[in-house]
Amino acid sequence: MDISAGIQSSLAGRYASALFDLAVEDGTVTAVESDLETLDGALGESADLRALTTNPEISRSTKGSAIKAVAKASGLSQLTTNFLGVLADNRRLSQLPAVIRAFRSIASAQRGEVTAQVTSAHALTDEQLATLKHKLTAREGRTVMLSSKVDPDLLGGLVVTIGSKRIDGSLRTRLNSLAQAMKG
Repeated sequence: MDISAGIQSSLAGRYASALFDLAVEDGTVTAVESDLETLDGALGESADLRALTTNPEISRSTKGSAIKAVAKASGLSQLTTNFLGVLADNRRLSQLPAVIRAFRSIASAQRGEVTAQVTSAHALTDEQLATLKHKLTAREGRTVMLSSKVDPDLLGGLVVTIGSKRIDGSLRTRLNSLAQAMKG
């Protein structure tokens, strides 16, 4: 498995790598990835769940019991449930969002995919996203998964971030460059 050194060196990356290896052994990578997406959504929606994972005043056993109850109620796989228990026992539940991101990166790399963050001034249509995905896939030589967001401060154009590469075609950047050139 070819995992970047950055992912492996981080605490969350080590946990994600271990979970990925176990999921590969069990043949449940897709199920675990789906479980983590469910958890990520729940963390985004529930302030109580975020507080459970980050509050240091809650005991390990309480966190473990609560997170296992959340896992059961969400219908998560046994491997994911056990993994959450290990995070709770090791006082690492606060790292869950970073573990989820690292797991996504590892799973995407194994599938030969790369994720591109597309920021635009206005929401892009499905047709525009499909065209952009096709062009980025041709440019990168591997499948590109798009994640898009809107930032009205760009004024127009796009900013595409793929890994550490950034393609900035925003009107805001062009205007700032022009202003710098005029200052001399």
